[in-house]
Amino acid sequence: MTRPTSRRTVLTAALAAAAGAGTVAAAGQAGAAPLRTSSPSAASSLVDNSFWSSYSDWRCGSASGTRAVAGLRPGLVLATPAGSTDYTDPHTGTTRTWEYATWTSPVHRSSVPATEVIASWNAHTPEGTWIQIELRGTYSDGADTPWYVMGRWASGDTDIRRTSVDDQTDGRSTVWTDTFSVDDAASGLRLKSYRLRLTLYRSPGTRLTPVVHRLGAMASDVPDRFTVPATTPGVVRELAVPRYSQNVHVGQYPEYDNGGEAWCSPTSSQMIIEYWGRKPTAEDLAWVKPGLADPQVCHAARHTFDWQYDGCGNWPFNAAYAATYKDMHAAVTRLGSLADLEALVDAGIPVITSQSFLKEELTGAGYGTSGHLMTVIGFTADGDIIANDPASPSDEAVRRVYKRTEWSNIWLRTKRYDATGKVRSGTGGVCYIYWPAAPTYRQRRVLRSLGLI
Repeated sequence: MTRPTSRRTVLTAALAAAAGAGTVAAAGQAGAAPLRTSSPSAASSLVDNSFWSSYSDWRCGSASGTRAVAGLRPGLVLATPAGSTDYTDPHTGTTRTWEYATWTSPVHRSSVPATEVIASWNAHTPEGTWIQIELRGTYSDGADTPWYVMGRWASGDTDIRRTSVDDQTDGRSTVWTDTFSVDDAASGLRLKSYRLRLTLYRSPGTRLTPVVHRLGAMASDVPDRFTVPATTPGVVRELAVPRYSQNVHVGQYPEYDNGGEAWCSPTSSQMIIEYWGRKPTAEDLAWVKPGLADPQVCHAARHTFDWQYDGCGNWPFNAAYAATYKDMHAAVTRLGSLADLEALVDAGIPVITSQSFLKEELTGAGYGTSGHLMTVIGFTADGDIIANDPASPSDEAVRRVYKRTEWSNIWLRTKRYDATGKVRSGTGGVCYIYWPAAPTYRQRRVLRSLGLI
């Protein structure tokens, strides 16, 4: 079962409110870059996806010490350090010196003047390395945002503690954990374009380097809506996705967001990672206490944990974890309708969705939640949703069937009422999508139609 009040609820409830001042300075500065444009996402006129991943993409940015590498999976590496800097980890108090280099993307003009932007990335960070991801945008009135930190990330936790950064605002927009948000959407202010900046760090005097294979963001302007009608059913299919329950892990490793009762996100991530035939090795799992069921779920919780957010529900951190497995890609986005979701499932791609609801709003769930992730694995002949819901008492009980109209609404709406009648936020179709680096023709076609490749 998910916890009655999650940190994600606190996050989304605050999206319309201004926060305290504070920005974070970056190591290294990069100059202006050429303008980049793209066609609107076919998924929805409310969502724009843009990603850099090809060799030519990495060569188009503004580099200071980084280098593009070609191959089956092109990427960006640290070639010659642009300098060195000290970083004091706020979660350990340890100060270390790091060499760094930077890459700044071309300017991307969003097809959707946006109220929210969520960045996501796929990278390999061997021990002794880590990366920082930043965003700087231009508002519809021509003013620029500061450089906002969207994440400080490493696949492990021995060099730094992966973390989001609080208290970043310019009085017009704020970063809430993993989401850039315009403070007052009703004012008409929007983010019309943005750049992303990568900083790659390594231990001084070594030749180590992170390798970033993919970087991008989802920009969106989803209007306030309490109800979203379901589309007409169009697909009947069920994918054979492994079933894992977060509740099997209640009380285990409480240092990671109070244990399994809050592990819906990493549990969902692990289900799909294993659907694609990937899993942690015995060596990877050696740290887990012997005798625990599904130790790979404990592993996923540890490696998605955000030390500032104090939880495993950081959306981009889950996507980044999935992409640490061999030849995997991952992204955080929004979908426009159940038709988009059906297209993915029909092509063999399960999807992790984010939603919140009262117990009576989702028949058969048996619980209410202020923020929860589950995995959509199929659709019945009646069009109802087949979901692997980790908020189940056992692995065997994870497969659920939920009513199409109810499920569509709790996922796609942006506003809802809580048990006290107060207005709260919904995610508006947020989801994680994971797929192999060499998708089939059908998978590639649907991913391209959604602006993900």
